Amino acid sequence: MRDSRPQSIESFFEAAEGQSMLQSIQQRAIALNKLNRAVQGVIPAQLHPWCRVANFRQGILVLETANASWMMRLRYEQSSLLSALRAQILPSLTSIDIRINPTLAAKAQENAQESSNRQQKEQGPGRQLSEQSAEILRGVASRSPEKLKKTLERLALLAGESTRSASRDK
Repeated sequence: MRDSRPQSIESFFEAAEGQSMLQSIQQRAIALNKLNRAVQGVIPAQLHPWCRVANFRQGILVLETANASWMMRLRYEQSSLLSALRAQILPSLTSIDIRINPTLAAKAQENAQESSNRQQKEQGPGRQLSEQSAEILRGVASRSPEKLKKTLERLALLAGESTRSASRDK
């Protein structure tokens, strides 16, 4: 059972039995991170953003997943994951416990958005409209209702633009 009484900050830095509390926490975090990398190497690639190691205690590996559907996919892989981890890194592993953590879904979605933003920046400017396409749009705009006409004309103005920004509030 944990000691839940308040403790002074100094107790975290003092060396008890050759190791401070912060050092033991750091070592535990490093071990869990290493274990997470090993699990990511064994599970299928589509599960990587939706699954992570939460804990390892008393021979039980605790995995977190984003939702119930990913949990079921992980359960299909559970026996192969158990045998692979026993062979590679954890001979003392007895079972795997899978839990749902909805915040993992939000983090995976944020990471996906960041990577798509990075890809867009690396690709440079987006699609460009040719002058020929702009002429066709102007022709269609001349036969269109007023609201659609304004929109098509604004779109035609984007022809050949690559560095300057378009005026969108005309």
